[in-house]
Amino acid sequence: MVNIREIQPADRDAIQSILVRTGRFTRAEIDVAMELVDTAIEEPDQKDYEFYVAEPRAGTVCGYVCFGRTPATEGTYDLYWIAVDPDMQGRGVGRKLIEFVENRIRRYKGRLILIETSSTEPYAQTRQFYTRHTYRVESQICDFYRPGDDRLTFVKRIEPM
Repeated sequence: MVNIREIQPADRDAIQSILVRTGRFTRAEIDVAMELVDTAIEEPDQKDYEFYVAEPRAGTVCGYVCFGRTPATEGTYDLYWIAVDPDMQGRGVGRKLIEFVENRIRRYKGRLILIETSSTEPYAQTRQFYTRHTYRVESQICDFYRPGDDRLTFVKRIEPM
């Protein structure tokens, strides 16, 4: 059983550890992710990003997710970050997090969820995860992140509640 709750300041170190331990993110990517985490912690009333953590038991963070409304759109949301502790991968934590996000967005009358990710081999499992959850690649920008590393944009169309 995994509980999902809003981020708290005490979660910061656990989130950073998860991002590092996955081995998938560059230092620059981790810095960006942590900048957003810090924004959420320091400015809890901000409305650009929502952060939630997954805990198998109170006080033990095993994953997190960050999403938000895409500015200047109607019903479009970006899933910016989703990461699960490597020791907890394959146990349904990622599934619970993504289903949680989809349900929140439905309640907000959202209709599109976008996820950007890399085309490189280290992200193969990530892309498979999105595909299993019925996200489809809608665009590809070649050499976006660096030469040989394309940006893939996955999209899921949902029905609002």
